[in-house]
Amino acid sequence: MSQYNAPDYYLLDELIGEEHLLIRDSVRQWVNQQLLPVIEDYAQRAEFPSQLLPGMAQLGLFGPTIPEEYGGAGLDYLAYGIMMQELERGDSGIRSTASVQGSLVMYPIYAYGSEEQKRHYLPKLANGELMGCFGLTEPNHGSNPAGMLTRFEDDGDQVVLNGSKMWISNAPFADIAIVWAKNPEGKVQGLIVERGMEGFSTPETHNKWSLRASATGELVFDHMRVPKNHILPGVTGMRGPLSCLNQARYGIAWGALGAAMDCYDTAVRYAIEREQFGKPIGGFQLQQKKLAEMLTEITKGQLLVWRLATLKNEDRATPAQISMAKRNSVATALQVAREARQVLGAMGITGEYPIMRHMMNLESVVTYEGTHDIHLLITGMDITGINAFG
Repeated sequence: MSQYNAPDYYLLDELIGEEHLLIRDSVRQWVNQQLLPVIEDYAQRAEFPSQLLPGMAQLGLFGPTIPEEYGGAGLDYLAYGIMMQELERGDSGIRSTASVQGSLVMYPIYAYGSEEQKRHYLPKLANGELMGCFGLTEPNHGSNPAGMLTRFEDDGDQVVLNGSKMWISNAPFADIAIVWAKNPEGKVQGLIVERGMEGFSTPETHNKWSLRASATGELVFDHMRVPKNHILPGVTGMRGPLSCLNQARYGIAWGALGAAMDCYDTAVRYAIEREQFGKPIGGFQLQQKKLAEMLTEITKGQLLVWRLATLKNEDRATPAQISMAKRNSVATALQVAREARQVLGAMGITGEYPIMRHMMNLESVVTYEGTHDIHLLITGMDITGINAFG
């Protein structure tokens, strides 16, 4: 049974409200009962615990902000953030699965899809009947997605898609993929690609030291024919995929703090229980310094994402504000994980505690959905008005 005691030094729970606390408690209970008992084993074996998917769907973790008429939970962004925080407290890879499904698959269909596409796909994605992935990053184009080589050509009532994507979460088991490719005019456009279509394969990526309980793979399109009614009609250009990334980055800003909170809580309990030189190590100044600094940074991060949620609910959150929060939360979580690992000493590297798993997972989170450095440049451009990219 989890002994987790969530840090809330500035009493933010008082600002969240009863309905949101009930949502958090239901996800927290599921994480405690369903995810935590199995996650270390699956991470050690580098396998994805697919049996968790129905429970995640039942909790509304797939597309929680999608309106109820399309099968979503119709929740606000504060609820979404809280859910991602609890999920990543369990594991970043499992939170990634939910983020991809909601922010990168369901959101673009909802925002840019035809009414027919929304009605057909969104309810099945919300209930987990269909799982999806998001194809943007390519072998030679990561931080510069506009340079993508994947493209499609017109061929009657179909298009012919060629190219490849890599580092794609959920790819090995996804039923559909939202693929961003250049259309015949050279503009980026989204397509809904289904498993089973000829010329489509999803080889799995092996030998990862990070996100080991998450399924990662490639998307390969070899003269693949896609019906034209699978093209997302509502957007062309990089605005489409970048808006999806903003949704995902928002969830990460909350989620990464969940990993930090779990590492901190583990370190506090260990410091109080572990004795050296005749007293708990929590009684020594250097350990108290570590714990105090961890809690300070977590609290600052919590205030940042809470305010961001308020702005997002008012449709006032800018992409640059989301970038700042994503970057800060992941940097905080990595630092907290490293300090917590030191508090635990040698025990910190074992699977008996979650810290090393969180730390290695966060090494992916700090890179995906915009690297640490790219988010600095996004903030820098917002400050100065000068584009430093390239």
